[in-house]
Amino acid sequence: MNRIDCFIPFIDDAQAAATERALSAEVEVASVHRIDASRFRSTDAVREVARKATAPFVLLYGKTTELSLGKFALERFLAVASDTGAAMVYADHFKEVDGVRSFAPVIDCQKGALRDDFDFGSVTLWRTSSLQEAVSRMDTDYAFAGLYDLRLKVSQKGSLVHINEYLYYEIETDTRKSGEKLFDYVDPKNRAVQIEMEQACTAHLKAIGGYLAPVFKPVTFDDGGFDVEASVVIPCKNRVRTIGDALRSALSQETDFPYNVIVVDDNSTDGTVEVIRSFLDDPKLVYIAQDSTYHAIGGNWNAALHHPACGRFAIQLDSDDVYADAHTVRKFVEAFHAQRCAMVVGTYRMTDFDLNTLPPGIIDHREWTPENGRNNALRINGLGAPRGFYVPLLRQINFPVTKYGEDYAVGLRISREYQIGRIYEPVYNCRRWEDNSDAALDIEKVNANNLYKDRLRTWELEARILMNKKS
Repeated sequence: MNRIDCFIPFIDDAQAAATERALSAEVEVASVHRIDASRFRSTDAVREVARKATAPFVLLYGKTTELSLGKFALERFLAVASDTGAAMVYADHFKEVDGVRSFAPVIDCQKGALRDDFDFGSVTLWRTSSLQEAVSRMDTDYAFAGLYDLRLKVSQKGSLVHINEYLYYEIETDTRKSGEKLFDYVDPKNRAVQIEMEQACTAHLKAIGGYLAPVFKPVTFDDGGFDVEASVVIPCKNRVRTIGDALRSALSQETDFPYNVIVVDDNSTDGTVEVIRSFLDDPKLVYIAQDSTYHAIGGNWNAALHHPACGRFAIQLDSDDVYADAHTVRKFVEAFHAQRCAMVVGTYRMTDFDLNTLPPGIIDHREWTPENGRNNALRINGLGAPRGFYVPLLRQINFPVTKYGEDYAVGLRISREYQIGRIYEPVYNCRRWEDNSDAALDIEKVNANNLYKDRLRTWELEARILMNKKS
């Protein structure tokens, strides 16, 4: 009995009272402590938890809304923690929006799950000794990344265990669709937060042997056999409403070198093919019609890369987006030669379907720096757009045959050995509309996407640790 000390974020008595009552009524709870909500995620707050905790376990509740526990939920948390020896356990739960409850499953935390926005749910149970040991190794004071730093340090010596059972109820206040949440981490207003998260993640990578110093293999562009210098690659499926805009944007590029546009259609059935064929009088257009086997976006990219008409550099254009102007392709090729890199990532502007700017506006991925970009790439959930690739190298790597995360997988693999260049001016308009593939995903699909990207990070992290051991 009384094996848990609880810590909750505090705004005022009215906000905290219900959660305090719920926790205090539990026989396993020894104490409930308030921590000012404005500093709940700080290193200072984490140290306060370590200092005040005397029970064998610590419960952290991360929301300021009311918490409701399922019957014997804390006993289940404790049982799993005891049975597994876990340093921290977390669980599936229910979320409530406007009085309506729904299932909110979370996913397993693996070695590469380094995202600072990994969703553990709002209730986490920590072994007090593991928490205090991790806090003893904290040597940086963070205003925002204290809990993230705690999680990383605890994971270095203990396991984080997911209970696949629905054990509590939380009130969800962020009701935005999945597509609206995607870009929080690159919103300029969150820059200070992101800098701290990067610092904490970099320190973690150094501690576990996964950090890579800014030393890169050289890249030369002397491979022959290319009829054109660059190819715009447009994979598409059922984009009758937008493919014409994309093709017009790609075919109107102004360059002082030869380029072409490779459009790969993956068995469209909505009239997309007819739109593509209406552009075939332009000799720059190369049309690839896929067979009926499974390709997804990654497979469509591979078809373009290995086509004999593909140029030395391949530059992305999604089938529902357009370039910012007629000079994007030229700017990419210039960036490759000036920065001597294997991949170039541009800057884009978020717009609606009619190209009106949407918040947060210009996305320049400033978190990618020559000094630490490839380490920080293991923390963030994407590398930016549009992307350009040095084709001879990419033909050796290839894209995974998947429709989500294929670009991230390739970017991670390239960055392990080669520099990734940047263009910091907007060269691309990313149109957000109701038919975006990530506009409004249900929680199962969001979880599947996140699980896959975490798996990519795990594989990449393991490869980097092994590479460091061999060097």
